[in-house]
Amino acid sequence: MPGDRLTLQDRQQIAAGLREELTYAAIGRRIGRPTSTVTREVTRNGGPRGYHAEAAHRVGAGHMRQRRTPARATPPGGNDLGGRDPRIVDEVGAQSVELMVQAGLPQMMAKVLAALFSTDSGGLTSADLVRRLRVSPASVSKAIGYLENQALVKRERDPRSRAERYVIEDDAVFTSIMAGARNQIRIAEACAAGARKLGVTTPAGARLENTSQFLRHVIDDLVRSAEHWHQVYSPRPRQTSGTD
Repeated sequence: MPGDRLTLQDRQQIAAGLREELTYAAIGRRIGRPTSTVTREVTRNGGPRGYHAEAAHRVGAGHMRQRRTPARATPPGGNDLGGRDPRIVDEVGAQSVELMVQAGLPQMMAKVLAALFSTDSGGLTSADLVRRLRVSPASVSKAIGYLENQALVKRERDPRSRAERYVIEDDAVFTSIMAGARNQIRIAEACAAGARKLGVTTPAGARLENTSQFLRHVIDDLVRSAEHWHQVYSPRPRQTSGTD
């Protein structure tokens, strides 16, 4: 088996596994490849719903031809990789995308979030994301809008190029958890109001009241825990003077 090159038969097996809704790990076992290889292959070629074996094989053959030519000095989006091998960064990103999609995050949103997490600065422009992910500007814009609503990213203006950058803060997960907690509290309040209107002694009213109390206690515990561990792991302010 030459290196990590996938054959057309391998790709046809991947496509069949996706139709059967197998996990990437199960598909990898079927074709004798690591899960990361399957993850990269599917992520780079349309995702689980858009993967086509023959088209992916043509793309793969094109990549092999490109490897025989001198590599570019800077790969797409490579200015922010800290000198790391882009293939390693892609592998980390692909694995993150798979896990986030399994957790319920839409695929394009997961791709953008993984790209931001895997950059040293935590910020990329729309053009950076388009080049790095090989997607359209409209797809990036839609993903950013979704992630903004989840309090995971924010927009800022790059003072050098004046282009808009999308940034993920070091405590973005904490901020998102707190935003989600506020939404859950509103649901708890709505359940309590519904219970009062229906009557807390009725089956429906009691169900709503129990749901409200459950949510309040869980969210209260979650917020306390998140605040505590945020203090423990909160990153130190970045140096702004020329000391680094």
